[in-house]
Amino acid sequence: MFVSVPTRTRPTLRWATPLLAALLWAAFLWAQSRSDDSLRALMLDWGALAGDPFLTSGWQAWADPWRWLRLFTALFLHADWAHLLGNLVFLLIFGLPAERVMGPWRFLALFFLGGALANLFALLVIGAPDRLIIGASGAVSAVIGAYLALFPQARLGVVVPLGLFLEFVRAPASLLIGVWAALQIVFAYVGPAFGAVAWAAHAAGFLFGILFAIASRGAIARRLRRLKGY
Repeated sequence: MFVSVPTRTRPTLRWATPLLAALLWAAFLWAQSRSDDSLRALMLDWGALAGDPFLTSGWQAWADPWRWLRLFTALFLHADWAHLLGNLVFLLIFGLPAERVMGPWRFLALFFLGGALANLFALLVIGAPDRLIIGASGAVSAVIGAYLALFPQARLGVVVPLGLFLEFVRAPASLLIGVWAALQIVFAYVGPAFGAVAWAAHAAGFLFGILFAIASRGAIARRLRRLKGY
């Protein structure tokens, strides 16, 4: 791995990942408390919308801060419980160890920048107008990419069906995440729910997470040395 992670470091409070999870929950519950018409208006006002003036009105629209803000606010809107819970599970599994190494503020930068850039990339590659992009999947994909760069030799537990039985095995994280990343690229063009899931945002977020972790390796190494030397 490109950063030598000490086995014993000073315990630090990992608050960024739980905070993000709580905010995602709160935003979803608040949105679901609204009427159907009000909820749809909320999605259109705060989601990242393909075909809006951000992409169709020329370069002047890019100077509007609201267009950029929607790339971030879209991260806190989810279509249903399954959409939210899937993102929360992956955020907690990969976010807590990544935050331990990166620190909370760098981790927050990873989440928000990765999510916004993933949404922007999805808007640019989606050809259909008026396609709404919501959810934290791009940001969570960035977290997964950073985890892979930080812990390439880690192993993850998975449950494998063997006939009538379920077997718990530990597989290399690089293998499992690599398969997941390949599926995001394939699904972007021929996968299930084609057009209903912004697979391009997943792939872009994942790549950003890897690059972000690699670019931060010097700062991360210095932080780990400080924690180890207390």
